Formats: sequence, structure tokens, C-alpha cells
Amino acid sequence: MAEIALLESEQLEVSPPLIAGDPTYHDLTNQVSEITEAKTPRRWYVAIAVSSSVALMLLGMLTYQITTGVGVWGNNNPVFWAWDITNFVFWIGIGHAGTLISAILFLLRQKWRTSINRSAEAMTLFAVACAGIFPLIHTGRPWRAYWMFAVPNTDLHMWQNFRSPLIWDVFAVCTYATVSAMFWYVGLVPDLATLRDRAKSRIRQVTFGILSLGWRGSARHWRHYEKAYLILAGISTPLVLSVHTIVSFDFATSVMPGWHTTIFPPYFVAGAIFSGFAMVMTLMIVARWLLHLENLITMKHLDNMAKVILATGSIVGCAYMTEFFVAWYSGNLYERFTFLNRYFGPYAWAAWIMFSCNVIVPQLFWFKKLRSCLPVMFAISITTNIGMWFERFVIIVTSLHRSYLPSSWGYFHPTIIDILTFVGTFGLFFTLFLLFARFLPMVALSEVKGVLADQKHRGVRVAEPLEVAGD
Repeated sequence: MAEIALLESEQLEVSPPLIAGDPTYHDLTNQVSEITEAKTPRRWYVAIAVSSSVALMLLGMLTYQITTGVGVWGNNNPVFWAWDITNFVFWIGIGHAGTLISAILFLLRQKWRTSINRSAEAMTLFAVACAGIFPLIHTGRPWRAYWMFAVPNTDLHMWQNFRSPLIWDVFAVCTYATVSAMFWYVGLVPDLATLRDRAKSRIRQVTFGILSLGWRGSARHWRHYEKAYLILAGISTPLVLSVHTIVSFDFATSVMPGWHTTIFPPYFVAGAIFSGFAMVMTLMIVARWLLHLENLITMKHLDNMAKVILATGSIVGCAYMTEFFVAWYSGNLYERFTFLNRYFGPYAWAAWIMFSCNVIVPQLFWFKKLRSCLPVMFAISITTNIGMWFERFVIIVTSLHRSYLPSSWGYFHPTIIDILTFVGTFGLFFTLFLLFARFLPMVALSEVKGVLADQKHRGVRVAEPLEVAGD
């Protein structure tokens, strides 16, 4: 028994720490709070100037599209859906990792989520905001958007077609955004109270005093907080699976070859988690470097995210091969033609970029050395989201551009409006994220302190991590 205890203690000592540097609770409070309290660094102004300029370009593009019409896009007959729906599905997928990290990993008591969950939750909200732009403009009359909600139109006596998955999308995405915002805000309350108590200016005291909802840190407050957080985590968990499942129904419930398949729901969910974790990794590597959060966002966090990317990327690759098998096994000539045309037709270049970025490149994460190299991890996180954008593009465009009659064949060419609108959403996304990182605590202090307490109680060695390649 003594030998077993000795082995267990040795294993604990060499386990990579979730919080490095052996800080005190006061040190953690100062480190996270000072990001919002210190004088704004010049590099933040440079970054916000660039991102907000791109966001203003998005505003200009949207104004032009609304006043002119969606004919300024490259959509044609037969490619009625193109960059607009591709970008919608792309951004919805980006937003999936936030709720997954916060809700599902919280219910599974995975402590490595604590340093990254706040930023991932914020990323969810910003990605959903970017996603909502495209279907809204695609309707052609965004000022009539209220028709999509369950409100009867007394002038036209018009009701929504609740048998359409396009209407299901409206309710699923709106519910997802609402619950995610509540989940994010409830988690912020204790940290907002910390900023309130540390505030030196009257404006910050009043602002954070209102936002912290009278939090005093009493046992009663903590009990209600934990109960509310647990309930919201339970509500959010099915949303992670349902939202992108319903998005996949936009395609799977049709009779279009290449879309009409039952594999789409799990396939889309795995792809959403895949792209979402890649974006979280991109943001966390940058934040870790710029804000000097190496002791909170450790290599252990990045290693776990790399493993999730590897697992979900393998699932996505299995789905690609399953689609080919089903097209062959079904004996449906049209289905078989669609998939052969996808990889060997006019859009073969897009399909092979998709396959390379989503299936081949993530396999590098099998190697521990590469999961410890920041430049490699950053590059793979970028290529993953490039590949996932191409996946949505390939699914939509290659299934539409060649219809049953050669006279209906066409080729999609994006216009400059298509391109600039998509680029502009990145400006909006990064502008919102920069504002969040500057004015709100991007690390959940209360949860990180709980991890630190547990780490000290178990006797885990919390010395500075060893230098690794590229760190």
C-alpha cells in the first residue's frame, strides 16, 4: 500500500499544472483585474482601430445591399445559396465551443475549462451576432424580419410555416443566443463585484455596482449562484446538440442529392465543435502572449484543446468517407454523381482544400511534441477554420451548381460585395472581443481560485512550466 501511495504521489507531482507559478489568491485577483484597470496599452488602440475599420466596412456593405438588393451578390441560377448561407453556418459553428466548454465540461467537472470558459462564452455571443447578419440580409427585406417570429400579421393574416426547418433555425439560434448570454452573465457576477470593490473612480463603482446585482459573496449568494449556474448549464447542454442539428435540417430535409442524408446532424455538430475549439485555441494563444497569461492558460489547456480538435477532426473525416460509401451503396446515380463531381469536378480545388485542412493536417496532433509547439498549434487552428469554411462552401455550392439538366448548370463567382461582407464580419467579431477583453475579466476568477485551492490541497507541483519549442 505504501508503494501505491508513493507512486500516486509521484504521478501527482509530474502532472502538468492547470495554474503555474504558485500564485496566491491575491496574485490571481490582481493579475486578472489589472487587465481592465491598467492604462490602456497602445497596441490595444492599434488593434481596435484596425478591427473597427473593418467593421465599419461591413456596415457600409450592409447598407449598400439593403438599399440595392441581394442582386449585388454572386448568387445565380442554380446557385441560389452561396456565400451568404456558407458564412451563416460557419459562424454558428464557431459559436459552439463556448457553450460546450462552459456547460458540458462544467457538468462533467472538467477543471481545465476554468481558464478559458469566459472567453469562449463571449466568443459564442459574438459569433452568433455575426451569423445572424447573413440570413437576415438574404431574406431581401430585413425590415420585415419580425414576420419570422410567432407574431400574427394583422394586415396580411400571415403565419409562419412551422414545418420549415428555416423557421426552426430562427427559434433555435435565438434561444441559443439568449441562454448563452444568460449563462455568460451569471458567471460574470462574482467577478464584476470584485471589480466594483477595487474600483477607484465613481463611474466604475456605479457601473460595476449595477452590473454585479448587489453581490456580497455571502453563503446565501453563493448558494443561489451555484444553483442558477447549474440550471443554466443543464439547459445549455441540449442546445449544443440541437442548434447545429437544426441548422443541418436546412439541408437534410430537402430532396437535393448531396444534402438528403441522415448523417448531417451528427456530422454538423462534430464539425461545429471542431471549428469552435480551433477558434478558441487561436484566441487563447494570442491572449496568452499579449496579456502574459502563461500561468493561467497553460500548455495543459492547449494540449487538451488540441486533443479535442484531433478527435472531432477524425469524426469529420469519418463522415466524409461515410458520405461516399452511402452514395455508392445506395445505387442512386444522382447521389453518386454529386459526390464524384464534388471531388473531381469544377470545384475539386475547394473539396481537396477542405479535406486536407480538416482531415490530414489535424492528424499532426497525434504527436506530443507538436501539441507542445505554439507556432504549430496556432497554424493548425487557423487551417482548421479555413477548412471548415470550405466544407460549408463545398456542401452548398457543389450540390447546387449542376442540376439534373445540363442547361441548368452554372458556376458561382463571388462578387467584391460577397468578399468584403464576409471580411467585415471578422472586423465585427474582433472588435467585440477586444472590447470584452479590455473592460471585463476574461478569466473566471472565482472558478480559477477553486482550481488553485484543489491543486494546493492535492499537492500538485505548480512550478513554472518547462520551456517548449516555440513557447
